[in-house]
Amino acid sequence: DWSSDLCSSDLWMGLSAFFQAKRDLLAERLPGSEFEPVPAAGTYFQLVDYGALSRAADIDFADRLIREAKVATIPLSPFYAVPPPMTLLRLCIAKRDETLEAAAEQLRRFAARLAQNTQTGS
Repeated sequence: DWSSDLCSSDLWMGLSAFFQAKRDLLAERLPGSEFEPVPAAGTYFQLVDYGALSRAADIDFADRLIREAKVATIPLSPFYAVPPPMTLLRLCIAKRDETLEAAAEQLRRFAARLAQNTQTGS
C-alpha cells in the first residue's frame, strides 16, 4: 500500500543528509563569488548574503539576478509585514547537482562582472 510506504521512516531518514549534501555542493562552489552562504540545516533552501556585492533591496537584487545571471532566487522581505533591511536571498537546493553547479558558476560570473563594472565605473 503506497500510504504505508510514504509513512515509512526509512524513506525520510536519509532526507536530511541528502539536502545537506546539496547545500554543501552549492556552498563549496561559491567562495570568491561574494555570495556568502549562511549556515542552514533541515531545509531545502540555502540562504546567501549578497551584501558584499550590493546594498540593493532583496527584491531588486533578485530581479537583477534573474535578468543578468539567469538564476532565480527568493527574496525574504515578502515574508515580513515590515521587512528589516537585509541582503539575503534563498536558493532552492532541491535540484539536480548539475543545475546547482551551473547556478553557482552563473553567480560567480555575475559577481565578477559586477566587480569589474564597479572598478571601471560603468
